[in-house]
Amino acid sequence: MDDPRYEIKLNMILEKQQRKTAQYIGEGSTFLLLILFGVFFKGMTVGVIILVLGLLSWLTTSRLVRATFLSIKQREFVEAARGVGARDRRIIFRHILPNSITPLIVQVSLDVGGVILTVSALSFLGLGAQDPTPDWGLMVAEGQDYFLTSWWVVTFPGIAILVTAFAFTLLGDGLRDLMDPKRIFLR
Repeated sequence: MDDPRYEIKLNMILEKQQRKTAQYIGEGSTFLLLILFGVFFKGMTVGVIILVLGLLSWLTTSRLVRATFLSIKQREFVEAARGVGARDRRIIFRHILPNSITPLIVQVSLDVGGVILTVSALSFLGLGAQDPTPDWGLMVAEGQDYFLTSWWVVTFPGIAILVTAFAFTLLGDGLRDLMDPKRIFLR
């Protein structure tokens, strides 16, 4: 971290890699790519869908981690640690990393909720899990013909999708509050 040439080189490599990835995968095209993938490979399993989602959505998370790390690196407490002679490894692991983990946890919990909604939507459209595999989106799709006579066949899987996605969002929010470095030092 003390060698400015190393930092400049690292930043150039990261920016170049992010630009290349952004060329191939646009920010809003993840769902479209999943639909196209599902059309070509009819009957994808949930595991394959989650793998494809993970491969397509890492760009946002990597940008968040990089931006948070670079922002925290410029703060006063890092400069103070550097001023008292702390080594780079200590600064990274004791100051920068604990402060940069919180936004990552929130982002990952929001992503899990989004993945649940995306997998359910693909299954509802018939591009996800197929009949013997239990899937909430598939249950909603198969039960929509019986909505007027047996409303619970559609309603309860829909509520389960909503509650699960919302629970992961609340979990991430709770973990953010629990792991907040400012709160840890106030105990």
